[in-house]
Amino acid sequence: MHPMLEMTDVTKIFRTDLVETYALRDFSLQVKTGEFVAIMGPSGSGKTTFLNVVGLLDTFERGTYKLDGHDVSRLSDGQMSRIRNEKIGFVFQSFNLIPDLNVFDNVDVPLRYRGLARAERRDRIDSALALVGLGSRAKHLPSQLSGGQQQRVAIARVLAGSPGLILADEPTGNLDSATAWEIMDLLERVNSQGTTIIMVTHNPECSDRALRQLHMLDGRLVEMGQPAPPPLRQSRTSSPSPVAGEARP
Repeated sequence: MHPMLEMTDVTKIFRTDLVETYALRDFSLQVKTGEFVAIMGPSGSGKTTFLNVVGLLDTFERGTYKLDGHDVSRLSDGQMSRIRNEKIGFVFQSFNLIPDLNVFDNVDVPLRYRGLARAERRDRIDSALALVGLGSRAKHLPSQLSGGQQQRVAIARVLAGSPGLILADEPTGNLDSATAWEIMDLLERVNSQGTTIIMVTHNPECSDRALRQLHMLDGRLVEMGQPAPPPLRQSRTSSPSPVAGEARP
């Protein structure tokens, strides 16, 4: 089974006038096609930055990133946007639905952006809504749905695009425990059909539902019980940073 993504020694730095903060430092990870991986770690450990880099929402200073066998380390904004639309699906804690659009039209938005024909879009939307159990709610507005139903719409929006990779950022964070369990059931079902899923979560019970659990601390993957890496902040007025000047223009 070939890797869906390979990250090797990826370093991401946030800079101010006086301080460099390493959000990711020599970060390496391989995720195979069809895996379901959970990423855990305390706030500030780099989880969100990791998802942004994987989802081509952010760039990085050094290292390499291959997605589905292709090097995507240094792409233009247009190239990254096209890959996001065709290969990657995002599920967020806050659902990110458009309040003035009904369920059908919310799922339709990224398909329109891709330029798919109307008949194909309708088939994809109907199939996705049926899969998440909301076929009868296509004309409802988000405000007429429960939190769990809104998250199902968000997942349907992803599924309609047939991505190879789904990135889920705290997908159960705004849900009660019973509804969260239902969303995890749905993600497991999607994964069983071959879609790779990487999920960031603070919930150990949700993490246990994944096939592999990883832990982040200070921008690195760590084993539980491993000593913390050295501090990842360095004054820019002290000795030169080993990566000073390497930031992309």
